[in-house]
Amino acid sequence: MGIQSHAIAPVRVVRGVGAWREALPAIGDLCRRPLLLGRSRATADLRQQLQAQLSATGLEPQAAALEHDCCESDLRRLAAAAQGQGCDAVLAVGGGKVLDAGKLLADRLGLRCITVPTSAATCAGWTALANVYSEQGAFQGDVALARCPDLLVFDHGLLLQAPARTLASGIADAMAKWYEASVSSGASGDGLVQQAVQQARVLRDQLLLEANEAMAKPGSPAWGRVVEACGLTAGLIGGIGGARCRTVAAHAVHNGLTQLAASHGHLHGEKVGYGILVQLRLEELIGGNGLAAQARRQLLPFFQGLGLPVSLAELGLGQASLAELDTVAAFACRAGSDLHHLPFPVSPTDLLGAMVSTTAGSSGAGSASVATTEPG
Repeated sequence: MGIQSHAIAPVRVVRGVGAWREALPAIGDLCRRPLLLGRSRATADLRQQLQAQLSATGLEPQAAALEHDCCESDLRRLAAAAQGQGCDAVLAVGGGKVLDAGKLLADRLGLRCITVPTSAATCAGWTALANVYSEQGAFQGDVALARCPDLLVFDHGLLLQAPARTLASGIADAMAKWYEASVSSGASGDGLVQQAVQQARVLRDQLLLEANEAMAKPGSPAWGRVVEACGLTAGLIGGIGGARCRTVAAHAVHNGLTQLAASHGHLHGEKVGYGILVQLRLEELIGGNGLAAQARRQLLPFFQGLGLPVSLAELGLGQASLAELDTVAAFACRAGSDLHHLPFPVSPTDLLGAMVSTTAGSSGAGSASVATTEPG
């Protein structure tokens, strides 16, 4: 086996209720003048509180905000601001796109990186990876970073303030680890890869067992285990497994969906969850995998119970034109797409067929209708 390099985990993780206050001395050890990065108006008051607490410890945080998703124009503007203000770290507070932007900015400027997730919707606070989007919110590509964050502050108190929908999204995103890694790893003889894939299976099983209780009882022990499964364990699996535990069709479908503005009202994990169903449908239709068909039919009621979209119609795309859906399928099937980690070839036509039939064969759910004429 050749030499491999893994960015497995943040240097330090502080987790639990009150983790933010517990981490303040560690933040002070890392920096004096951090760029405090956020975005959402929903977290503006929270960021002001955190800024005041940082200032009270003697630090000099400099507030900054994304105007778009993690996109190049924002990154250039923020890099100039960080350099102009003499910042010595990036402290990103928010959801996945804010955390990705903070990590990428710190990587480019050679600064320390601190991530503070405000939801468990993704594992972006953990990973050495960032997704880049256009100003309009269309996925463009992912960037591998040199290392994971220097500090991840996973404060359960902050996460409790997030809408329940974000946790459902995180559950879907985390479950994709199993459905994608078990395919992309193939018959790898690498021990770390094998262990990562099995950990992904355990993660899936835990979420199947405890997700409903976690959603029903925020702050409960089950909730705590589930938010950490989504925000921490999912990231660890990617770090241990490395490149062989890659994303496959579920994330490729997400990437394609982002090319349509109509999909932007749905969260990353909501689109990934739908993508899992599409991937299983492809394995069923093209790969002839009966177990994939069974898994899809089992996942449908589970996702529906969490309020996750399971069809194009529930993604707000039930009346999308054929040209629009062709755009999604073409992007997801473009050269170099993660979709091609499937063990069989998939054409845009194949993918479109799977996209419109994710609920096929299930009780109480019909396939989405798709307009076949151009709008206007």
